[in-house]
Amino acid sequence: MNEEASGGPSKNWLHRLAKTRRALSNSHSIRIKTETDTQFDISLQFDFDPRVPGRRLIDSWARCFDIANPEDGSFDPSGACASYTLDAEVNGSSVISGAQSTQKVLIPGLPDEEGGDEVATITSHYWEWKPKLSVHYETAGSQNVNSPPVLFLPGFGVGSFHYEKQLKDLGRRYRTWALDFVGQGMSLPREDPTLQSEDENKGKLDGETNFWGFGDESEAWAEELVFSVDLWHEQVRYFVEEVIKEPTYIVGNSLGGFMALYLTALNPELVKGVILLNATPFWGFLPNPERSPRLSKLFPWAGTFPLPPRIRKLVASLWGKISDPKTIAEILGQVYTDHSLNVDKVFTRIVEITQHPAAAASFASIMFAPQGRFSFNETLSRCRENGKPVCLVYGKQDPWVTPIWGLQARRQVPNALYYEISPAGHCPHDEVPEVVNFLVHNWIQNLEFGFISLPLVEEGENTDYGVTKNVEFFRKGTRRSVDVQFHGFKKSLWGWVRSHFNPFANIRFQPLANEATP
Repeated sequence: MNEEASGGPSKNWLHRLAKTRRALSNSHSIRIKTETDTQFDISLQFDFDPRVPGRRLIDSWARCFDIANPEDGSFDPSGACASYTLDAEVNGSSVISGAQSTQKVLIPGLPDEEGGDEVATITSHYWEWKPKLSVHYETAGSQNVNSPPVLFLPGFGVGSFHYEKQLKDLGRRYRTWALDFVGQGMSLPREDPTLQSEDENKGKLDGETNFWGFGDESEAWAEELVFSVDLWHEQVRYFVEEVIKEPTYIVGNSLGGFMALYLTALNPELVKGVILLNATPFWGFLPNPERSPRLSKLFPWAGTFPLPPRIRKLVASLWGKISDPKTIAEILGQVYTDHSLNVDKVFTRIVEITQHPAAAASFASIMFAPQGRFSFNETLSRCRENGKPVCLVYGKQDPWVTPIWGLQARRQVPNALYYEISPAGHCPHDEVPEVVNFLVHNWIQNLEFGFISLPLVEEGENTDYGVTKNVEFFRKGTRRSVDVQFHGFKKSLWGWVRSHFNPFANIRFQPLANEATP
């Protein structure tokens, strides 16, 4: 079917299209003509979920194909997808619920790999960054050459494996990477950073395993090695420059959020936008020698190798408890609100990391490393000044990084968007990946193609004091839901920007002459 749209007052062309019964067909083609007579042919595909009783329309992915400027054919959004979530009966006359009154929103679930759904293939790699320090990373979606890159940074104690649900899903649309910070995950040293001690029992914390880092002096390659914020910043910066090789979107959870903001503040030319998932607002206990040279002298050891005798004793007394599987299970029980969620894979991977011979000394180096050169508040100020887009996504039930930290961050960057998910804990990307993936995808699409709405925000909706939506999705055949509260900047400013720069802001739909009016 074809329709023609020409200049006229309309702010949301896709919603107007979807309100017609024609939008209920599996495929629908329209022709759009702007006031400048530029013409676009767009094919829309609407997907229905047969699992929903009453054939309820769960999700409508509007896929834009064959869009070209007739003058030079240069306009190619390269797979731009606008996700519009609809809550209405397919066999009824209404397709979209009222914009202002809608409280329930249905979004796509994760692809069901067991049920035959297509997922992106994840591949594992090592990048030789420094002598004896190889950075492990995983990637998916390398075939999406015209899509923007997205880099995921993990929290403390985990690694790239914690983003499996993002890479498999978002890797179908984007080029995605997830790396392990050096000193963590699978980026631990490949060799002992210290020379072997004459005392063979010095590194045997458990009486059997010979742990690295407890020798009498450091190896030449590890003389200045400290697993610190500034080292991780250097690692991520070089990774973007040498592996990704272009500005990228950065998504970080916990420590990864701190580092994502750190990179955005210090190297804005490498970042297209940053999403913080319960980002920790501080890292490091000891003063930074550049910021506080006198105070730092009071702490003669700051995470270098080998560990001094008193630190060896401290690690020896604590490591058994820290690496105990029971302790790890207890910590996961704290940070995950949904205790019905299967976290066996995450648990197993963390336990495996603690068994690496470099794990104990690396943990000590991280805990005693100095703070970064810039605080969290300073990096927020820099991001406000450089104007990089910031999106904050926080699990409300996080016992460690409570939402108050996210709201404070938003006050420092007034144009930042803030989404609060409940129930969700410290790792919302793993606990409610359906919601996080939806927010990440639609936020990026909004930045890449301005005519696509912000996620979970209706056109003209007043969000100054927060708007809460009940977001529903399917997981393994079961209908689930969470509440998502959104705080945005002033809609008047956003509306002004969109009305002045949105090429589709002033169009209306008319049936072609050879089509019967429905």
